[in-house]
Amino acid sequence: MYAAPGAGPGAGTRYRAPLPRTPRPRLGRPPGRRILATVLTIALILLVVSGAMYFYLDSKLTRANVLVDYAKRPAAGAGQNWLITGSDSRQGLTRAQERRLATGFDVSGHRSDTVLILHIPANGNPAVLISLPRDSYVPIPGYGWNKLNAAYSFGGPTLLANTVQDATGLRIGHYMGIGFGGLVNVVDAVGGVRMCLPRAIHDRAAGLHLKAGCQTLSGAQALGFVRTRHSFAGQDLQRMQNQRLFLGALLRKVTSPGTMINPFAVVPAAFGAAGALTVDSGTHLYQLMQVAFALRNPETTTVPIADANYFTPAGDAVKWDQAQALQLFSDLNAGRRVPKRLLTGSRLAG
Repeated sequence: MYAAPGAGPGAGTRYRAPLPRTPRPRLGRPPGRRILATVLTIALILLVVSGAMYFYLDSKLTRANVLVDYAKRPAAGAGQNWLITGSDSRQGLTRAQERRLATGFDVSGHRSDTVLILHIPANGNPAVLISLPRDSYVPIPGYGWNKLNAAYSFGGPTLLANTVQDATGLRIGHYMGIGFGGLVNVVDAVGGVRMCLPRAIHDRAAGLHLKAGCQTLSGAQALGFVRTRHSFAGQDLQRMQNQRLFLGALLRKVTSPGTMINPFAVVPAAFGAAGALTVDSGTHLYQLMQVAFALRNPETTTVPIADANYFTPAGDAVKWDQAQALQLFSDLNAGRRVPKRLLTGSRLAG
């Protein structure tokens, strides 16, 4: 201490020098703001990664110019119509897999082993999944009357699509095809598909031996299940119902929360599906997701049949009930709910 400046002798007031100022500690960011910043950063990273994965998977789809305009192509009706095929293409299978899966070896051309129409109404009604027997006796443009699966062999998916459009009066807006190898890979990618069978199935031709009851089918077993027909009295009719049941079970597995939120499940499933599918040139990944959700629990049926053993120059074939088939397709085209008497299958939930 010392006398204040300007104070005279004897002044009692002393001047106190100011103490050095201690710097105030900087406060950290509040915990709430740190958490919010972390969450936003993670969300941004996930958004970027998801976007990149979407465009990559979309680019992995095999696209073909399947749907073409022609003079008598049906006009668009209410809703969307998808042509879904499973062909006996062995693409993606090694010779060893072909032997193990009892598919046989390559043949000239391919046949449409499964032919389905998926109708997605525009008015919110349930989707309708229709099986078209592969032995349906129909006129094939440029080839005369023959079995439906011959159209695929003669002219691939384009001729098949034209044949289906002419036979049904429905305009096909999208196409999705999968081969034997594709089915095996997709099922294995999601860790198998659970099915409940009322009785055991043993079909040496399909390489299939399944016990009765609930079980998880591997890709190889799933392939046998959708191909088997000799184990059933109804043969092809039961086989078509099995295909619809399995398709619903597979897509419920793919779109289930356990798959969708598990990166170790959804990533292999997405890559397996994208690499296994052939679609028309106008189809993208987001539309396939719409199809997947529509197929979780659609109304199902087989085109009405008048004679399942109709004798033709092409061999025994399936003759449609033209009157009931016309009503079925007309109702779909007009956006009307299909009468229950025409829905021969069951809903796929369960």
